[in-house]
Amino acid sequence: MTAIADSLLEKYELVVGLETHVQLSTLSKIFSTDSAGFGANPNEHVNPVTVGLPGTLPKLNGKVVEYAIKMGLATNCKINLENHFDRKNYFYADLPKGFQTTQDSKPICIEGYLDIKTKSGKEAHIRINRIHMEDDAGKSMHDQDPVDSLIDLNRAGVPLIEIVSEPDIRSAEEAALYLGEIRKLVKYLDICDGNMEEGSIRCDANISVRLKGSEQYGNRCEVKNLNSVRNLQRAIEHEYIRQVKLIEDGIYIEQNTLNFDANTGITSLLRSKETANDYRYFPEPDLTPLVLSEQYIEELLSQLPELPEKKVKRYVNDLNLSEYDAYVLTSEKELAEYFDELTKVTSNYKAAANWMMGTVKSYLNSNSISITEFTIKPKVLGQLIALIDSGKINNSVASQQVFPALLDNPNSSVESIAKQLNVLIDECVDGLDDLITEVLNKYPDKVKEYHNGKKGVVGLFMGEIMKKSKGKINPQDANKLVLQKLEK
Repeated sequence: MTAIADSLLEKYELVVGLETHVQLSTLSKIFSTDSAGFGANPNEHVNPVTVGLPGTLPKLNGKVVEYAIKMGLATNCKINLENHFDRKNYFYADLPKGFQTTQDSKPICIEGYLDIKTKSGKEAHIRINRIHMEDDAGKSMHDQDPVDSLIDLNRAGVPLIEIVSEPDIRSAEEAALYLGEIRKLVKYLDICDGNMEEGSIRCDANISVRLKGSEQYGNRCEVKNLNSVRNLQRAIEHEYIRQVKLIEDGIYIEQNTLNFDANTGITSLLRSKETANDYRYFPEPDLTPLVLSEQYIEELLSQLPELPEKKVKRYVNDLNLSEYDAYVLTSEKELAEYFDELTKVTSNYKAAANWMMGTVKSYLNSNSISITEFTIKPKVLGQLIALIDSGKINNSVASQQVFPALLDNPNSSVESIAKQLNVLIDECVDGLDDLITEVLNKYPDKVKEYHNGKKGVVGLFMGEIMKKSKGKINPQDANKLVLQKLEK
């Protein structure tokens, strides 16, 4: 695409609303007893209800209702006590019933919101219009046969909730943060595995632009089935530039549905955008209205776990961690759970956070594993922190020698490992005074620099002393002795 000047882009405001489809982690489908599991052979999880054969009747899966309400509560929504299902009529080869069973007029959750904060510190309040329940379509595969497209109906009837935001998003970064927050919440609630690569979360982005200061929205284009946070950002950034260029060239923006090519980073026309009339919504005659009680909602509210936002506040207020540390530690449910267990066995919360975000996370990343596969238990890591706090080992020895040894012997006690490695600090290391004298004599020029005001050279002396003592001295004590000798 032809480049466009930043000054032209500055004239316009990006407007984005997201429709996020979340596949719920129920054992069976939303209206039938078929397995909703992922990874089966094609068309293995299919029965007469799934394909809508004559005479079959759907029955609502109660777990779907529970999960939808929990997501609504987590996103500050009002819960509708009276719910209706509707038929959304359209034809695709992988939609065996010829319609989707969804909620149009009476969705289960309405008028919610999520608050996000960008890297620059800007806060954004993203309103949620609705969350509704529906069933998924099957999957068309166009790369399995040289001539024909093949249909796998395993996914048909799998339960979804669709989370529809208001057009409150004003940048690709905000969109990415919002989607990331949705993904985080469904994992904390344990209602979805959050695996975007397998299609557990899919996102459609409604994108338009308007002149800054204008209250009227521009014509929007919908980019379908974005399967990663990065692709969502790329699609929005591309569409922003494309639409601004069209407007500047005097070209009318058609309200179309677009496809995003992850290889090229550009969008292309998929079809003209449907309207509600095209879908011929009407009440689902085979499902009775779903009526909920306030008591049921209160029970589900009491079952909610501590959610990321509340956890961040607790880490900052109760554990005295920085907001940055708190956000990193709550970024994944399993990481936060490990840290919570760690804080039960150590009161040095800052050290615990540093270990989690430093040595531990570095190890997980370099080995491409999650914290659930980490062999060192919180209790053992707590012992390591306690050994450092007691002055029996120093941080560098702990991370470079004891930690790797614990990975190979995760059930051993930390102190026994330190003894085997011969790295426990000796309170009275023989010849420490002579060792310090030896190091200072080795660097007479640096000693002169110290006396001339360059106090930072003490780090050089300490590094040499720790190296010669193999880390078996208390660095604080050694540092005091070094300063005493220098000041004589």
